[in-house]
Amino acid sequence: MAKKPSIPKGTRDFGPSEMVGRDYIFDTIKDVFKHYGYQCIETPAMENLSTLLGKYGEEGDKLLFKVLNSGDAFSGVDFSEDLSSNAIALKVCEKGLRYDLTVPFARYVVQHQNELTFPFKRYQIQPVWRADRPQKGRYREFYQCDVDVIGSDSLLNELELVQIVEMVFNRLKINVCIKINNRKILSGLAQICGHPDKLIDITVAIDKIDKIGLEAVEAELLERGLDHDAIAVIKPVLLLEGTNSEKIERIAQILASSEIGMQGVEEIRTLFDLIEGAGIGTRVEVDLSLARGLNYYTGAIFEVKALDFAIGSVCGGGRYDDLTGIFGLPNMSGVGISFGADRIYDVLNGLELFPAEVASASVVLFSNMGEKEAAFCVPVAASLRRSGITCEIYPDNTRLRKQFEYADKKGIPYLAIVGANEIAENSVTLKNLASGEQQLVKISEIAELLK
Repeated sequence: MAKKPSIPKGTRDFGPSEMVGRDYIFDTIKDVFKHYGYQCIETPAMENLSTLLGKYGEEGDKLLFKVLNSGDAFSGVDFSEDLSSNAIALKVCEKGLRYDLTVPFARYVVQHQNELTFPFKRYQIQPVWRADRPQKGRYREFYQCDVDVIGSDSLLNELELVQIVEMVFNRLKINVCIKINNRKILSGLAQICGHPDKLIDITVAIDKIDKIGLEAVEAELLERGLDHDAIAVIKPVLLLEGTNSEKIERIAQILASSEIGMQGVEEIRTLFDLIEGAGIGTRVEVDLSLARGLNYYTGAIFEVKALDFAIGSVCGGGRYDDLTGIFGLPNMSGVGISFGADRIYDVLNGLELFPAEVASASVVLFSNMGEKEAAFCVPVAASLRRSGITCEIYPDNTRLRKQFEYADKKGIPYLAIVGANEIAENSVTLKNLASGEQQLVKISEIAELLK
């Protein structure tokens, strides 16, 4: 017997029932993006490796999927040289699968700058790939739903992202907490602990605090060259508690001698004033341990956690002041946030929050009792579809029990039975498969009843 085929670890097939749920998520998020005036773009799955490398930090570069050059890619490579695996990869790979949607977006903005109106507000819903270790809630291929505005440094953009997050998760009925910090605060922290050159090392380490715990973060900071005195400055900040205003005032005292740190404090204070004025009902809190390990963030950073389901962040993002500068367009500040559709799906599924109508592709199945009966159903089904009601006709004339089973397995809530009596009455017998109740319904009344 031939070996059963499989797919790579960290990837998933999605059958019809899963896709109905995923489309519900995508449609909900897309509709909210449109409400705020964002426009859709798409970029290729592959980017030039030079576009991707060096944008995500040391950890991110390790997770890039590199695409082997076509033809005999290894010809001309001198394997007698003492080359690392990464050095070899760079000799035989010119392209890579995109790691996120933000760097390709920055490349797109630079490449198409003369065609765009700034500030440019875009959304993008596409898959990304990371050579990560697969585990619960972490996949090698997954979809991101990104929304960014570039060409403006106004904090009103950050406020709008918070409002978008609130609207999306309110519609999905998921209780979340929005955590906010500012990379300038972390830069100030690096200054006052005596290691301004270690900002990346500090952020990479503390970004793991939820995964590995505070003690392991301390150990990693020591490995990255910080001393115990520096850690003694950083640790209390990571443990700060109190209200948002209390945290902001306390960090302002700690960073009083750091100009960049105080810039971050003023930005986060202004943002929280805007949030309060906007009447945001979702829980929003200052989290000074939030780092977001990606190198390109320079200002506000966000992370969103589901409150009722154990999983990693379901959304994250932040401000990047000069990501386009890497590609030759300096001083183009942007800010964005990304929704993790796969994790959101897991939360909705785990909490059984998908609406009942999402479980089925069709609302009603028309039975097939013979050629004449099927012909009667064709224009009726067509009329329902024009009314916006999804329906289908069972294609084969077979026993009714089999048609019941088909509807039940697909989660179709109604079966429309049509026999000689129904044709004579210009009606259908509409059966509710959940309750077992059935009634004779005139053709002209079916659409209104099903709506």
